[in-house]
Amino acid sequence: MSADPSPSPQTAPPAPAPAPAPLPILNVAERRILGVMVEKAKTTSDGGPMTVNALVTGSNQKSNRDPILNLSEMDIEEALQRAQQKGLVSKITGGRVERWKHLLYDAWRVNKVEIAVLAELLLRGPQTEGELRSRASRMEDISDIETLRTILKPLTQRGLAVYLSPQGKRGTMVTHGFHAPAELEKLRTAHSAGGADEEEVVPRTAAVAGVPVERVEALEARLTAAAAEITALRTMVAELQGQMKTLAEELRALKEALGA
Repeated sequence: MSADPSPSPQTAPPAPAPAPAPLPILNVAERRILGVMVEKAKTTSDGGPMTVNALVTGSNQKSNRDPILNLSEMDIEEALQRAQQKGLVSKITGGRVERWKHLLYDAWRVNKVEIAVLAELLLRGPQTEGELRSRASRMEDISDIETLRTILKPLTQRGLAVYLSPQGKRGTMVTHGFHAPAELEKLRTAHSAGGADEEEVVPRTAAVAGVPVERVEALEARLTAAAAEITALRTMVAELQGQMKTLAEELRALKEALGA
């Protein structure tokens, strides 16, 4: 009798792909500074790495922000330190003042349009698809809702963006994926009905006025940029007034010391 043939060696199963790293939970200050960094890089001429003072101004501005915040310099510095520990920002030294830049392209593996969408969600939180498309379009062109949905699809698959109400309807609510679980659950409950027939704000207004949508969006972008510049100027004036007051007090003290 011939011996049984040796069993062929079994092929080892392929190693499972490593699980993606969980997304970091970002608090309100961290969301705001990251959104501001992306926004300023895309909408201002001097949109490079930002100083702490510029981040304070951008974080507290009243246009295109929700909620309106009043973050201090210390709040911003603490948020930057936490974001740095999470690999989302880096500090640039060597100049007259320290500056900070975001690392989101690499950290989140997104393209320039995806990062614009995420920035708007970080700056304003939950919003309808129509609102999100109009607002993100001031940074990168998003022609219509269907284009936005195409952009959102891979973001939601990876958890970077989250639908809070049924998809595919006007008025569908979207947010970012960096909420704490309890916070996200509360938002889902608040927006679970969703999906009401809601037109995009900008196209509807443009249609009524007979003005091309592109023209309206361009004017909105200019208005937002102008509001940011006015806020920055107001901050500079307040700082100068504080410095003048300090100098006046020092001069008064010096005169008293000299007996003048």
